[in-house]
Amino acid sequence: MGQSAVTGAVTTCSFGMAPSSLVALPTPRVMIEGRPAATIADSKPVVNILPFGMCTSLTNPTVAAATSAALGVLTPMPCVPVTTPWIPAAPRTLIGGTPALVSGSTCMCAWGGVIQMTMAGAVRTQAN
Repeated sequence: MGQSAVTGAVTTCSFGMAPSSLVALPTPRVMIEGRPAATIADSKPVVNILPFGMCTSLTNPTVAAATSAALGVLTPMPCVPVTTPWIPAAPRTLIGGTPALVSGSTCMCAWGGVIQMTMAGAVRTQAN
Protein backbone atom coordinates (compact mmCIF):
# COMPACT_ATOMS: atom_id res chain seq x y z
CA MET A 1 0.00 0.00 0.00
CA GLY A 2 1.28 3.47 -0.84
CA GLN A 3 0.25 6.99 -1.66
CA SER A 4 -1.68 7.25 -4.94
CA ALA A 5 0.24 8.81 -7.81
CA VAL A 6 -1.39 11.64 -9.74
CA THR A 7 -0.45 14.20 -12.36
CA GLY A 8 2.30 16.36 -10.92
CA ALA A 9 4.05 13.56 -9.04
CA VAL A 10 7.77 14.34 -8.77
CA THR A 11 10.09 11.84 -10.47
CA THR A 12 13.87 11.53 -10.68
CA CYS A 13 16.27 9.49 -12.82
CA SER A 14 19.57 8.15 -11.52
CA PHE A 15 21.31 9.58 -14.64
CA GLY A 16 19.21 12.73 -14.99
CA MET A 17 20.37 16.09 -13.72
CA ALA A 18 16.96 17.53 -12.75
CA PRO A 19 13.67 16.24 -11.30
CA SER A 20 10.64 15.98 -13.53
CA SER A 21 6.86 15.64 -13.28
CA LEU A 22 4.60 12.73 -14.11
CA VAL A 23 1.73 13.45 -16.47
CA ALA A 24 -1.26 11.13 -16.13
CA LEU A 25 -3.63 11.69 -19.01
CA PRO A 26 -7.24 12.05 -17.82
CA THR A 27 -8.55 9.30 -20.14
CA PRO A 28 -10.00 6.96 -17.47
CA ARG A 29 -11.68 10.02 -15.90
CA VAL A 30 -10.65 9.06 -12.36
CA MET A 31 -9.60 12.01 -10.26
CA ILE A 32 -7.76 11.80 -6.94
CA GLU A 33 -7.58 14.96 -4.87
CA GLY A 34 -8.58 16.96 -7.96
CA ARG A 35 -5.92 15.58 -10.32
CA PRO A 36 -5.93 12.69 -12.84
CA ALA A 37 -4.90 9.39 -11.24
CA ALA A 38 -1.90 7.54 -12.69
CA THR A 39 -1.62 3.84 -13.64
CA ILE A 40 1.33 1.61 -14.47
CA ALA A 41 0.56 2.29 -18.15
CA ASP A 42 1.50 5.97 -17.67
CA SER A 43 5.11 5.28 -18.65
CA LYS A 44 5.31 6.65 -22.19
CA PRO A 45 8.42 8.78 -22.72
CA VAL A 46 7.80 12.51 -23.24
CA VAL A 47 4.02 11.93 -22.92
CA ASN A 48 3.84 10.70 -19.30
CA ILE A 49 7.50 10.78 -18.23
CA LEU A 50 9.04 14.11 -19.10
CA PRO A 51 12.81 14.59 -19.64
CA PHE A 52 15.14 14.97 -16.65
CA GLY A 53 17.20 17.88 -17.95
CA MET A 54 20.54 16.50 -19.08
CA CYS A 55 21.52 12.80 -19.24
CA THR A 56 24.86 11.56 -17.90
CA SER A 57 24.60 7.88 -18.92
CA LEU A 58 27.41 6.67 -21.18
CA THR A 59 25.03 4.03 -22.60
CA ASN A 60 23.02 6.88 -24.13
CA PRO A 61 24.45 7.18 -27.67
CA THR A 62 24.35 10.99 -27.68
CA VAL A 63 26.23 11.21 -24.36
CA ALA A 64 28.76 8.61 -25.54
CA ALA A 65 29.37 10.50 -28.80
CA ALA A 66 29.72 13.87 -27.07
CA THR A 67 32.05 12.38 -24.44
CA SER A 68 34.17 10.76 -27.15
CA ALA A 69 34.38 14.07 -29.03
CA ALA A 70 35.50 15.73 -25.78
CA LEU A 71 38.38 13.23 -25.50
CA GLY A 72 36.79 11.25 -22.67
CA VAL A 73 35.47 14.11 -20.56
CA LEU A 74 31.89 13.26 -19.57
CA THR A 75 29.63 15.53 -21.60
CA PRO A 76 25.94 15.40 -20.61
CA MET A 77 23.38 15.69 -23.39
CA PRO A 78 19.62 16.42 -23.35
CA CYS A 79 17.57 13.67 -21.72
CA VAL A 80 15.13 11.76 -23.91
CA PRO A 81 13.87 8.88 -21.72
CA VAL A 82 13.14 5.44 -23.19
CA THR A 83 11.12 3.71 -20.48
CA THR A 84 9.55 0.45 -19.34
CA PRO A 85 6.23 0.14 -17.42
CA TRP A 86 6.17 1.05 -13.73
CA ILE A 87 6.56 -1.66 -11.05
CA PRO A 88 5.25 -2.48 -8.48
CA ALA A 89 1.69 -1.21 -8.56
CA ALA A 90 -1.37 -1.44 -6.36
CA PRO A 91 -2.70 -4.86 -7.49
CA ARG A 92 -6.13 -4.46 -5.89
CA THR A 93 -6.75 -0.87 -7.02
CA LEU A 94 -7.66 -0.70 -10.70
CA ILE A 95 -8.18 2.44 -12.76
CA GLY A 96 -9.79 1.68 -16.10
CA GLY A 97 -8.79 -1.97 -15.64
CA THR A 98 -5.11 -1.11 -15.08
CA PRO A 99 -3.33 -1.26 -11.68
CA ALA A 100 -2.91 2.11 -9.98
CA LEU A 101 0.51 3.69 -9.67
CA VAL A 102 1.71 4.32 -6.11
CA SER A 103 4.64 5.85 -4.28
CA GLY A 104 7.67 3.58 -4.32
CA SER A 105 7.07 2.48 -7.92
CA THR A 106 10.03 2.56 -10.31
CA CYS A 107 10.65 2.10 -14.01
CA MET A 108 13.80 1.68 -16.05
CA CYS A 109 15.25 3.76 -18.85
CA ALA A 110 16.90 1.96 -21.75
CA TRP A 111 20.02 4.03 -21.07
CA GLY A 112 20.43 2.39 -17.64
CA GLY A 113 18.69 4.91 -15.41
CA VAL A 114 16.30 4.00 -12.62
CA ILE A 115 13.31 6.33 -12.58
CA GLN A 116 11.57 6.65 -9.24
CA MET A 117 8.81 8.68 -7.75
CA THR A 118 10.04 10.95 -4.98
CA MET A 119 6.59 12.41 -4.25
CA ALA A 120 3.40 10.72 -5.46
CA GLY A 121 1.34 13.90 -5.56
CA ALA A 122 -1.64 12.65 -3.57
CA VAL A 123 -1.34 13.38 0.13
CA ARG A 124 -4.49 11.94 1.68
CA THR A 125 -5.28 8.99 -0.63
CA GLN A 126 -3.71 5.52 -0.45
CA ALA A 127 -4.13 2.59 -2.84
CA ASN A 128 -3.88 -1.13 -2.11
